[in-house]
Amino acid sequence: MLENEELQSALNALDEYGFEKKHSSDLSQARNKQQMSKYIDSLDYSLRRLLILQDTVNELVLEKKSIIAKQEAVQTYKTKVINLSRQFNISYDEVLQIMRQTKNQTR
Repeated sequence: MLENEELQSALNALDEYGFEKKHSSDLSQARNKQQMSKYIDSLDYSLRRLLILQDTVNELVLEKKSIIAKQEAVQTYKTKVINLSRQFNISYDEVLQIMRQTKNQTR
């Protein structure tokens, strides 16, 4: 009987842990501004630490925006090369080869 009670107690603790994990204010679970704000507020950071956090987040956002802008520029360039290949009815690789030859001639 004692083993059964211990087993039931352990199962109850695991269930409670799972419930707490689902409803915790964990940053990885935050999906909107309100949830993120609640999490950051729960950290109880001083103004100085909040300002450091703000600077860090701003830098990360700028980096992400830069990476996305570069990816979009590359995709736009690829699309232009594809359109050139269609316009002149030649393959993508041939367009790149012509571009390389042109670049080498201008040097």
